[in-house]
Amino acid sequence: MLALLTLVDHYHQGDPLQIRQIAAQQHIPDRYLEQLLATLRRSGLVCSQRGARGGYSLAREPWKITLLEIIRCIEGRESQGQTPPPASLTIERAVVHEIWQEADQAANHVLENCTLQDLCDRKAAQQQIGLMYYI
Repeated sequence: MLALLTLVDHYHQGDPLQIRQIAAQQHIPDRYLEQLLATLRRSGLVCSQRGARGGYSLAREPWKITLLEIIRCIEGRESQGQTPPPASLTIERAVVHEIWQEADQAANHVLENCTLQDLCDRKAAQQQIGLMYYI
């Protein structure tokens, strides 16, 4: 998410960012970031450009990329949805299974309705609060 937020900051400039620039700004190890960006590229969330002026940029507008989409890309899992508990579960385990299903659905709802642009807007609001001072 941090790397993608950095790409959002540079989205309107149109220039791709190199891995080392993103890594330095967000304090992410280069090799780890390289793997993450490759995964995001394969999923169509970022695109890469080769060459001296190459690097990574968002493949789509930041308001069209949801956090759920990013998490599913990185974690490689789809939502399990509403699956009934296996018949072999005890009542206690079934109740716990049920509450975890509800929690998963709630989290998916929040992440599906939040985009990279929303995160960027929240960041800007936090920065404004930090700039305010009172006499």
